[in-house]
Amino acid sequence: MEVVNKVYPNEDQINGFLAPGAEGPICMVNLLKFKEKAQYEDGRETGLTGREAYELYEQGIKKLLQGIGGSVGFEGEVERLMLGEVEELWDVVALAVWPSRQAMFEVMQSPQMQEIGAHRSAGLAGQLNIETTGFSGQWLGNKPQ
Repeated sequence: MEVVNKVYPNEDQINGFLAPGAEGPICMVNLLKFKEKAQYEDGRETGLTGREAYELYEQGIKKLLQGIGGSVGFEGEVERLMLGEVEELWDVVALAVWPSRQAMFEVMQSPQMQEIGAHRSAGLAGQLNIETTGFSGQWLGNKPQ
């Protein structure tokens, strides 16, 4: 299995995202790898690390998510690889819950997202996003027995 981190989706991935899919909430599993030093596309000078630049983006996306009824349900540092093999580990795993694909798409196209997106691309060396569906809106630890 080859794994390739990217910062932006390719055309097939965008088309798949826009195609009809499961109704209701989606949970995006985000595997994040940060640049050592942030690099802004507009060439601005910065003393920020990639992680610090991404945290500026993260503050904004959390507000946008809350505004539409979504949330970041989990975020944790990658400690080690328990099973399997990859050339290099990601730095952080985050789960973002979106009310729907359409809601996510609308946020991604918003002026607010365009504004904060510079920090995302400045900070990320790459990432994997895995869309999951069938999400009940409850975390396993919160489900009634």
